[in-house]
Amino acid sequence: MTYTPVVPFSGYAGWKFLERTMEKQQAAFVASAQVQRDEDYFREKIGSITSAEELVSDRRLLKVALGAFGLDDDINNKYFIRKVLEDGTIEPDALANKLSNKAYYNMSAAFGFGLSTPNTGMSDFADDILSKYESRQFEIAVGDQDDSMRMVLNAQREFPEIAGSTSSQTTKWLKIIGSTPLATVVKTAFGLPSAFGSLDVDKQVEMLSAKSEAFLGTKDPTDFTGDTLEKLTKLYLVRSQMTSGNSMSGNSTALMLLQNTSRSTFSLLV
Repeated sequence: MTYTPVVPFSGYAGWKFLERTMEKQQAAFVASAQVQRDEDYFREKIGSITSAEELVSDRRLLKVALGAFGLDDDINNKYFIRKVLEDGTIEPDALANKLSNKAYYNMSAAFGFGLSTPNTGMSDFADDILSKYESRQFEIAVGDQDDSMRMVLNAQREFPEIAGSTSSQTTKWLKIIGSTPLATVVKTAFGLPSAFGSLDVDKQVEMLSAKSEAFLGTKDPTDFTGDTLEKLTKLYLVRSQMTSGNSMSGNSTALMLLQNTSRSTFSLLV
C-alpha cells in the first residue's frame, strides 16, 4: 500500500501546510511498501545494466528510470527511449539534443549509455536516481490530491535550477516557456490568458519580462529563488484558486492578497 499525502486545504493555506509537513509526509511516502519494492529492485539490478537495450527490456527498472525524470508516461515507448539513451548527449545530432523536453537530455546524460562506460556501475548512481524518483513520485501523489500543489512542488524544484544556470535572461525565459508546468505557473500568476501561448515566442518573452517586473519587481528569472519564488508561488495559488471557483470566495482571496502583498502588486492583480 502506498502512503497518500495529506493536503487538507486548497490554495496558499494548503501549500503552507504541505510545506510545514513535507519532510514527514515524504518520509512516510518513501517508506510505503510499493515504493520500497521498486527501490530495492532497482538497487539490486541497476549495477549490472550496461546498455539501453537491457534497461528498456526490464519494465521494473524502466519504471524507476523514467519516473526519476518525470517521464512516467513513456513506459510503453521502448524504442524511442532506447534511442534517446543510446544516442547520449555529446553529439549535436543526438536525439536528446533535438527534443524540446530537456528531461530526455537529463535522463540520457545521467545514464551515460552514449559513453564508453555507462554511469550505471558507479557506486552512487542508484542513490542519485532514487532520490530523484522519490521526489517526482511524491509530487505525483500530491497532485492526485491537488494538482496545483504538484505544480508548486515542480516549480520549487525547477525554478532555482534555471535561476542558477549561466544562461542569459532570454534563454532562461525560453526554458520556462518550453516547460508546460512552469509556463502554466507564470501565466496563471500573471493573469495571462490561455491564448498567450499562441503568440510569437519573442513576444511571450517580452510580455513575461514586463509582467514579472510589475508583479515581482524583477524581469530576470535569475531572481526566481527565495522570497521572489515565494511571492510567485503565492500569486499562482491565489490566482488559481480565484479561477477554480472553489470554497474560498473571490472577496476572501482578494483580502488575503491585500494582507500579504504590497498595495502596488494588488492593484495590478485586481
